[in-house]
Amino acid sequence: MASIEDFKKLELVVAQIKEVKEHPNADRLYVLQVDTGKEVRQIVAGIRKAYTPEQLVNRRIVLVANLEPAVIRGEASNGMLLAASNADGMALLAPDKDLALGSVVK
Repeated sequence: MASIEDFKKLELVVAQIKEVKEHPNADRLYVLQVDTGKEVRQIVAGIRKAYTPEQLVNRRIVLVANLEPAVIRGEASNGMLLAASNADGMALLAPDKDLALGSVVK
């Protein structure tokens, strides 16, 4: 089990997707540019089968902002968006109000 202290280590913030490109080396991945309110950073997300680029641009998401950077199939990823999935598909987790970019998820 994760403790509340473990959970507090995660920096979850509201971000906005600014740009979406298909990953050149993976048919399930997008390379996204996301605005955290402080900076624009690149993340790689496995949501290509569920969303078109047009459905994603300008959408607000919840971002794990302090995740250790990774290189995924040759592309740098500096964070992770939150999504849920089951046999019926995938859904991005996002605020239901127009919160400021960088707002902290608690």
